[in-house]
Amino acid sequence: MARSNVRPAVHRTPQLSTPLPPAVAVATTPRALAVSASGDPNFMTSLARGLAVIQAFSDRQRQHSISQLSAKTGLSRAAVRRCLYTLSKLGFAGTDDGRHFVLRARILSLGHSYISSMPLSSSAHPILEHVSRALHESCSIATLDGLDIIYVARASVTRIMSIDLSVGSRLPAFCTSMGRVLLADLPPGELDEHFAHADFARRTDRTVTSPEKLRQILRLVRRNGFSIVDQELEVGLRSMAVPVQNSAGKVVAALNVGAHAQRVSVQDMQNRFLPHLLAGAQELSMLLR
Repeated sequence: MARSNVRPAVHRTPQLSTPLPPAVAVATTPRALAVSASGDPNFMTSLARGLAVIQAFSDRQRQHSISQLSAKTGLSRAAVRRCLYTLSKLGFAGTDDGRHFVLRARILSLGHSYISSMPLSSSAHPILEHVSRALHESCSIATLDGLDIIYVARASVTRIMSIDLSVGSRLPAFCTSMGRVLLADLPPGELDEHFAHADFARRTDRTVTSPEKLRQILRLVRRNGFSIVDQELEVGLRSMAVPVQNSAGKVVAALNVGAHAQRVSVQDMQNRFLPHLLAGAQELSMLLR
């Protein structure tokens, strides 16, 4: 999806992804590990540490040393070494020189089951492609996952963002069109919890970071049935998103389109893009019935 929401998802229902409680969403940070583990005999700290190490890898730095991973995760070098040893034995990680570790292709299997089991994964592609061709722009579907949206399907036409988005990419929910569509449907208590843990970092000089202002925007999104994010995520990126509902009327995902601000105005989005997005969202909703 383009970026107005771009880096920017959708949620809630068992079929797609249910927003994780903030404590779980950030459970791979050292502080969260301590909080989650305290007093809970069922919490596997070793598993959480392994996941923290996996998540420390990124497309910006493919290789990491033990000391680098220790600094990024807050875990001791000994703990990181044990995690990497185990991951390497299982084929999820490896090293060529004994010092710098990389994730192996097998790591993809961890997310494959989730993606392939979702009704809006492979089944959504024909609909996404149709909307994308009609608008000549990239379109995406995302769900809400903690404080972020996570892309579950994407039809890309042109790359207009500084990052390369694909299935599994994450963006902050508060400043993306899909994120706002998803947040707008949250019950008051869940939205309060989300805002209490969100990092309202300014991405551009247009980014809305005031919680009260964001609440006003979400009320408009809920009333209008769509969200437009104008260069709040990235300069030059304008995006629009609409909700995708399940048979119970719950918003479980968001469908969006992103375009360059110089080519597509806000008025163009409302007049030309919105009908296609709403039709696509309706078709996607039928897949969940």
